[in-house]
Amino acid sequence: MFFSCLDAQKPDPLLSLIEAFASDQRPGKLDLSVGVYRDDHGRTPVMRAVKLAEERLVRDQPSKSYLGPDGDRRFAECLGELVLGRGLSGQARGIQTVGGTGALSIAAGLLGAGGVSRKIWLGTPTWSNHLPLFAAAGLPVRTYSHVDEQGGGFALDAFLAAVQQASPGDAFLLQGCGHNPTGIDPDIATWTKIGRALADRGLIPLIDLAYQGFGAGVEEDARGMRDLLGVVPEAVIAVSCNKTFGLYRDRVGALLCYGNDAAGLDLAMANARGIARCSYSMPPDHGAAVVRTILDDAGLAAIWREELDAMRNRLRATRRALAASPGADALGLGGVAGQGGMFCLLPLDGAQVERLRSRFAIFVAPDGRVNLAALPLERVGAFTEALADVALRVAS
Repeated sequence: MFFSCLDAQKPDPLLSLIEAFASDQRPGKLDLSVGVYRDDHGRTPVMRAVKLAEERLVRDQPSKSYLGPDGDRRFAECLGELVLGRGLSGQARGIQTVGGTGALSIAAGLLGAGGVSRKIWLGTPTWSNHLPLFAAAGLPVRTYSHVDEQGGGFALDAFLAAVQQASPGDAFLLQGCGHNPTGIDPDIATWTKIGRALADRGLIPLIDLAYQGFGAGVEEDARGMRDLLGVVPEAVIAVSCNKTFGLYRDRVGALLCYGNDAAGLDLAMANARGIARCSYSMPPDHGAAVVRTILDDAGLAAIWREELDAMRNRLRATRRALAASPGADALGLGGVAGQGGMFCLLPLDGAQVERLRSRFAIFVAPDGRVNLAALPLERVGAFTEALADVALRVAS
């Protein structure tokens, strides 16, 4: 039989956690595993700007006919301006995709096209889906250390060593801001060094931008990436709107190709459309139409930015509270106030992660990644007490 001949698949650990959390009946359970923003009541609310844009779409949308593999072209233009700024967006072309993962999948297809054997280099630790996604596309994956174990910041020396080992034409995946899972980003000056090193070696930057606005601000979070783009001839950017607009289940993203060669950009877009056509034919429209409606309207955009600012400020307050907790350094929390984005990575082993879940009903990712955007401020003390307990009990 055909089905019985298929290979068994390992369960996705994060998806398994979602099911385990849903079935857990304990009151006060806390899900810090999955990367979604939650307010102090544990809810992931629909943003007010999104609701207003949806009301407008319901009232005014003239048709739901096909748009084609590009999706909503105006959406891609608006998002390009948000991500790149008006000064750089004119040197980019984009298509709408099925979330950021869809953008990365199309990017992987582009990297594998043209009859050139390319490797993709990942700084580790990284998002758990990066490696299987690129491996599934047939790209050889190489890794280097993202974190400097001595200083705790971005490991520039390890990156530069990897650049020297890479072959011209290889690609380096870089997270644009709010690094998942560590929260550790290169500083502004380092982004330019990264770009020059890649350009000198003939390497392609592939930027995964999923958390713009969750670090220092919408413009501030894009500055390092924009500085890099100023010194490289070409780049590919995979953008997700899931977090920044709270449109998780609507799967809103874009693939942006940046460069100085207009003919080359046209070729990149033609290939991207071809990959999309063979995959999902056309991305779903609703979420992209919502984002386009917001970004095309100054009033809605202002409401959205205000809401995003409030989410970011709450997240930064959580980071400060954790860093100020008793014994923060010993628990791996001493540096979280200086990090960015939704996550931090704590030095927890499998037994400690399991005790957090079984004893305290606190769910974190198996590698110790914690979604701080889901931790209520009023529960910071209980969380750090639980961390201290598992560190002591399991260690002893």
